[in-house]
Amino acid sequence: MSAGRTVNSQSQSWGTPQKYVTVIKNFFGGSIALDPCSNEYSIVNADMEFMLPEYDGLIEEWNYPTIYVNPPYGADRNRGTTIKDWLRKCLLSHQEYDSEILALIPVATNTSHWKKSVFGHAKAVCFLYDTRLKFLENGFGGGKGAPMACAMVYWGSEYDKFYDVFIEYGAVIDLSALQGEEIGTTRNQVKLAFA
Repeated sequence: MSAGRTVNSQSQSWGTPQKYVTVIKNFFGGSIALDPCSNEYSIVNADMEFMLPEYDGLIEEWNYPTIYVNPPYGADRNRGTTIKDWLRKCLLSHQEYDSEILALIPVATNTSHWKKSVFGHAKAVCFLYDTRLKFLENGFGGGKGAPMACAMVYWGSEYDKFYDVFIEYGAVIDLSALQGEEIGTTRNQVKLAFA
């Protein structure tokens, strides 16, 4: 099991809880242009939704102004992808199209996907107060809570707005000082140790 999702489960339809859908839409001004990880039970209702098997959100272009990503946390053995591929796509889409992107992901700051796609690139992160965030399973609540903490990561330019909207839901951290830094390299490990 990984962040509330059973990797080998027949169901991969783990949805964002209503309270977070509401706050995400509020942050984006009322609607979400793209949800590249949607499913038939999603309550996000973005203007454009990519759903497997018809559309693979990792292959499609993300040229949209506002994007919300609740990626599969486990490995997709059929496609050979993991969460690191989704976070790389968040980073690249922000860089290429200047998209404002929010991603709901497990807190695993020691992983390569945090070091390569979040730290040094994302504008901010909100470490959610929910100790066991309860995802919707096949459109319904009441399932088990996630076994690890979750965070909302933000690639964009409006830190103050992100702070104002998300501080109610968790500890908001400005990552601007890390912009352009390569996190996890030996140089930075020595540099940060003496900072």
